[in-house]
Amino acid sequence: MENGAAPTAKPVIVAIDGPSGTGKSSTSKAVAAQLGLSYLDTGAQYRAITWWMVTHSIDLEDPTAIAAVAGKPEIISGTDPAAPTIMVDGVDVAGPIRTQEVTSKVSAVSAVPEVRARITELQRSLAAAAEKGIVVEGRDIGTTVLPDADLKVFLTASPEARAARRSGELKGVDVHTTREALIKRDAADSSRKTSPLAKAADAVEVDTTDLTLAQVIECVVTLVEEKRAGK
Repeated sequence: MENGAAPTAKPVIVAIDGPSGTGKSSTSKAVAAQLGLSYLDTGAQYRAITWWMVTHSIDLEDPTAIAAVAGKPEIISGTDPAAPTIMVDGVDVAGPIRTQEVTSKVSAVSAVPEVRARITELQRSLAAAAEKGIVVEGRDIGTTVLPDADLKVFLTASPEARAARRSGELKGVDVHTTREALIKRDAADSSRKTSPLAKAADAVEVDTTDLTLAQVIECVVTLVEEKRAGK
């Protein structure tokens, strides 16, 4: 029986969307690794372009100034789920893009249509180049970036659960502050005119509030395998 063998499995494109703190990154990386797929953290790309703008002292209160330089930085994403990388103009920015300064400014930068057009183009080319398929995580993958994805998953969780996870990731940040920041960012991302955070009509919603990470991964792996089997 050769039909079910992994080498003959057709490439599968999986879109995983949802707000911060739902377990998107951990789930996406693990699913990609388990199924031998590439992995792309689109949020890191928006953080990378934001980091570049902060570093180059671009006025982030001025969308015109942001738009004017959106095409300048060279952003390269490594898609190995075991060791995803993000480079800007040849510099490894995996650490710097996670600072509070970048986090607080990424919504303003990512709301600019020229930035979204630039990054969306990058994302689509990476997805098209993934020979075995790819898991792409973000906020508008199923709705805007890859509307024809084979499987769309939308992860949700209560603000409390998300804040607890996030403050666990960010040392020295209290849960209340994190919760307020998450709600503020959700509002900004959901209300922006260009590619807002939204659940695609054909997405499978998975509420991760009361699930362990292992349970979420198992759930998504099962969904992908069912999709591959043509169910």
